[in-house]
Formats: sequence, structure tokens, C-alpha cells
Amino acid sequence: MSKSPSVVMIGLGYIGLPTAALIAQNKTYVHGVDINPSVVDTINQGKIHIVEPELDTAVARAVKEGYLKAATTPVEAHVYLIVVPTPFKAKNEPDISFVEAATRAVLPLLKAEDLFIIESTSPVGTTEKMMDLIYTERPELKEKINIAYCPERVLPGNVMYELVHNDRVIGGVDDKSTEKAVAFYSQFIKGALHKTNARTAEMCKLVENSSRDVQIAFANELSLICDKADINVWELIALANKHPRVNILQPGCGVGGHCIAVDPYFIVAEYPMESQIIGKAREINNYKSFWCAEKVQTAKLEFELKHGRKPSIALMGLAFKPNIDDLRESPAKYIVQKVLQNANNEEYYIVEPNITDHKVFKITGFKEAAKQADIIAFLVAHDEFKTLEIPSNKVVLDFCGVLR
Repeated sequence: MSKSPSVVMIGLGYIGLPTAALIAQNKTYVHGVDINPSVVDTINQGKIHIVEPELDTAVARAVKEGYLKAATTPVEAHVYLIVVPTPFKAKNEPDISFVEAATRAVLPLLKAEDLFIIESTSPVGTTEKMMDLIYTERPELKEKINIAYCPERVLPGNVMYELVHNDRVIGGVDDKSTEKAVAFYSQFIKGALHKTNARTAEMCKLVENSSRDVQIAFANELSLICDKADINVWELIALANKHPRVNILQPGCGVGGHCIAVDPYFIVAEYPMESQIIGKAREINNYKSFWCAEKVQTAKLEFELKHGRKPSIALMGLAFKPNIDDLRESPAKYIVQKVLQNANNEEYYIVEPNITDHKVFKITGFKEAAKQADIIAFLVAHDEFKTLEIPSNKVVLDFCGVLR
């Protein structure tokens, strides 16, 4: 065993695996845990089950050097990191059952002076709930272990860099826990480590993404207004942003991913009367996806009336943001599903250059789709799409500013 504290990482997904690889790069032994045996087998072969630049080489090296090993059950360690999903129940209520299950899994292994950290996005008070659970089941550990919350704040596609260089907010259930957690993260993080309490750290994660959601909602609402007012929204925003104190974001076809499209609900569910703007922003961004699907439907009918035949349609992009393969909570995927529900013998080309195949959709190359289609709907601003030369006889619906 190394001199550095050995680490158990519960959850080897989009955040857990890169974090495990990063810690292992620092010559610390990491025991990764995932409930999916195929994920465990893949990692133990030095391979990865997700697409993330530089992650493959980091995992391969860590496994080869013996600093990273995966399994379906935890072992005794000094540090326990909980990085599992927090999905939703009915009515967008957060479900912390995975966090609780992960906590229960390590309960028998905990000992005095251990460090227990939750990284999973969680409702305010979750860390304290897990502390109460630990102390109820293991009363002899009360105030003898260190419990903290430290949310990730990374961008898919640049995770390995941002894990190291981004600032982190670290909140313990007491000062000693905060200091222990800061000492742990300082071993492999170069960004500043900001100390607070667990509740503030939990809310900070939710507020960061809710702020982004509200700003995107403003841009999306502008795009709806400009469509009715016959104004080019991209030109409008570019001109408005010439003001020294204005910085409007770019509109898109909605908001997706595992953070911005999800985290605001953690606040709205707990504080429904107080979170009016946050809740409305979620409604606007969800509506934008529905609006885009309706626009495709309208273009399809207009084409049929004008040309006396059904059009072929290219739906360009499935990922939740440009230049990644991640389809979680993707508005583009929702739009494609919505459009296909209303299909009536038209020919469709589904395009996602960052994946080779999909369980539901037949994937077509972006050049072939653009060549064959009568209507081209840009749903995601992938770099590949910006290289296309679109003939003037095509009907183009640019929902994400590919052509701006």
C-alpha cells in the first residue's frame, strides 16, 4: 500500500472514472467500484467505456502500473468518494437512493479518521443525511470520521484538464472534515480550493448550473421573439454584446446534459415558491426543444405543398452539446424522437458524427445526409457541420447557429 491514503471510488462513470484515473496518476492506489460488471471488466483491461479525450491513456497507464483496479464491491480504504448518479422520481423530485446505497455499501468498512466525500450532485442537506445514517448505524464513529461534500464542475470533452485546473468548493460537516478534504484534494488539484460548509457547497453546485440555465433561457426566449419579429437573432445578440456590460449567450435547441438541464430541479423541488425564475427558465428551455420539433414539422408540410412530394430530412446532431458523444438529457435527441413520431413515409437521415451506431437510430454520415436531404435541420453545432457547403436549393433550419 502507498504512503498516500488509499481511495475507494464508488461510481465509475463520466466523472468517477476520470477522477479515479487522476488520483491514480499521483501514485495513489484507487479501488474503483461500479455495479456494472462489463464496466469493471473493461477498466481492468486498461480500456474505457466512455469517450473523453486523454482518459484512455490515463486509465491504461494507471491499470498497467497497478494504481487502479475496478470491482463490483468496495474494500477497506482511508478515503471513500461517492460519485454515483442522482436521478429523478416523479414530478422532478431528486432521488438520492444511489447515494444512500453507496453509503451503506461502505458503512461496514469505515473506521476512525477515514475521509468520506460525496461528489454526486445532491439536494441541500444530503451530506448531513448521510452523516446521520453513518452515525445511526455506526454510533461508535460519531465525530471520529471526516465527512465532506465536494462537487465537480467540469466540461465534458475537457474533463482531464479541468479536474486538475478548476477551482473546487469543499464543504465539510465540521471544520476538521473540511481541512481533511482540502488536504486530500490538494494532492492532485492545482486550482484553488475554497472552504465552506457542506450545505453551502451543495447549494453552490446547484446554483452554478441554474445560473447557466437562466442565461441560456434568456437567449432561447430571444430566439422565439426574433422568429416572430423577423429579426436575425444571431446578428441581434452580436450587436447587443457590443455593449460593455452585456454578454448574452447563444440560443440553441434547448438544454441538455447531466448538469444544467437537471440541477435546477434540485432547487425547484425543495423551494418551489422561492425559485420562480429558476423554474421558468427550465420551462423555456424545455419548450424550445418542442418548438424546434414543430418548426421541422411545419417545414416538412410547406415543402410538400410547394413541391407536391414528401421531402427527405436530415436531422443533424444527437449529442447534448457540440463535439462530444454524450446524449444524456439531449434536446436534439428529443427533437429527433418527436419528429419521427410524426413521420409519414418521408426519408430521414439521422446524423451524429461522434458515434458510430445507436440502438434506436440508424446513423448516417453528415456529408451524405446533407447531400441527400431536401430539409437540413441543424440541432447541434458540431465542428464538422460548419465545413459543409449547403446548396441554395436546400431548406435549412439552423437552430444552433452553425451558419451564423
